Amino acid sequence: MAFYAESWLTELLVGVSLVVVAVYVWFSHSYKYWKKKGAPYREPQFPFGTAKDIILGKRSLALGSSDMYRQFKGNRFFGTYFFHRPGLVVMDPDLIRSILVKDFWTFQDRPVPVNENEPLNHHLFVLRGDKWRRLRVKLTPTFTSGKMKMMFQTMADCGREMAEVLEGAASRGEALEMRELSARYTTDVIASVAFGIQVSCQRDPENEFRQWGRRIFSQGVLDVLTIIISSIHPKLPTLLRMKGSSSLVSEYFRSMVRETVNYREENNITRNDFMQLMIQLKNKGSIDGSKGGELKDAEADAWKLSIDDVAAQAFVFFIAGFETSSTTMSFALHELAHHPDIQARLQEEIDSVLKQHDGQVTYESINSMTYLDKVVAETLRLYPPIAVLVREGNAEYKIPDSEVVLDKGITVTIPVYDLHHDPEFYPDPERFDPERFSEEQKAQRHPYVYLPFGEGPRNCIGMRFGLLQTKVGLTNILSNYKAEPCEKTVRHLSFEPRSIILTPESGIQLRLSKRNKM
Repeated sequence: MAFYAESWLTELLVGVSLVVVAVYVWFSHSYKYWKKKGAPYREPQFPFGTAKDIILGKRSLALGSSDMYRQFKGNRFFGTYFFHRPGLVVMDPDLIRSILVKDFWTFQDRPVPVNENEPLNHHLFVLRGDKWRRLRVKLTPTFTSGKMKMMFQTMADCGREMAEVLEGAASRGEALEMRELSARYTTDVIASVAFGIQVSCQRDPENEFRQWGRRIFSQGVLDVLTIIISSIHPKLPTLLRMKGSSSLVSEYFRSMVRETVNYREENNITRNDFMQLMIQLKNKGSIDGSKGGELKDAEADAWKLSIDDVAAQAFVFFIAGFETSSTTMSFALHELAHHPDIQARLQEEIDSVLKQHDGQVTYESINSMTYLDKVVAETLRLYPPIAVLVREGNAEYKIPDSEVVLDKGITVTIPVYDLHHDPEFYPDPERFDPERFSEEQKAQRHPYVYLPFGEGPRNCIGMRFGLLQTKVGLTNILSNYKAEPCEKTVRHLSFEPRSIILTPESGIQLRLSKRNKM
């Protein structure tokens, strides 16, 4: 028995060793890619490539490429490796414009592995090729300024409720977690606008809808492992039947949308919200009053959304608009609390504009607050919610003014966070200065070094909504309260290493005190 056991163990060790050697040889061959292409690159480390700290969760995605960005400063681009897969990081603003706009159709897709059997995955963020293009054309009319104005009252009501809920905590001088405060507000807005339900998370923080929102953004070990394995090969998670926690989330949100749509249609109920526009796309294939998009053929005009398509769009509306707007609000309050002069100037503008509108937060009043616009823009510069943009080439691509030819399938990364913090473009980049976004200063900068919403045909379709939601929230807080540091405040923020969205690791604790307005 001992002989057979020893023999079996030896064979196992030999087999494992051969697999390790084969993988090492495979990776080593892959690691020659950028040298052969003649591009500058960071030397990879087996098996992580150049992303060891990100993969091991030691650094956030936002800061993962910062040292390489500084190392290769002066180059237009440089090569990286995620495990064995080569990728290109683009630093030159003109080349960024080519990839996002001029040569967009070569880089129209995101390199996000998608299980197309999951109905909630049929949304704009992950769809590729013609499927993305057709859906983008259908959805574009839902985000016009006219439609934003139509949905505005919901935001205003939620903002007013937030100001009321805060009164007790402000009078007691309590420290408040700004991200949680902002998240309850944005959850109320999007639950009403996108799903057509009233959840009142601001008065009931443990509401079921809020708990599901937390669940979406808290990744378990299996979720992280699924992402890592899909980075090695996009089909591996499917072959291994790895689903993470997505199944329960999908069932909950699809069921909610079905119930809402059925109730409205059976009772002939209409509302001025995103869900009503989705119902129009389901029943008619177009939005009332829209002129259509670039697809004019009969098939495109006749195509209607299924009920699962409606659920997918409502779902991505939630995940894209909830976390990004709430973090932007909390980051803005964090900076304003540490810059009382800027906060005072902003409050003067808010008070003056609201006085002209009988004290009401209206669509017109928000859009006339020019300094608020600068404050939000500067917040998005310092703390871009999406720290990197990624695109995947669908054909060979010769980099302009270069001899480097990218193969089909290469991932191109645009380091938004690093561009926003580059002293070449933003002198003294860590300083919070809304005047960077005066018309004079903007005119002096290359437009492609400020990319909080991306750019080109695949920019964030909900940009108007996100900005409006953020401004309404800040206006309701700052018209009534003053944001101040407290004993729990952390001045210099660090970021969650495993979060896709730029998220403060220690939270944002501030005190809100009631303003004494004359």
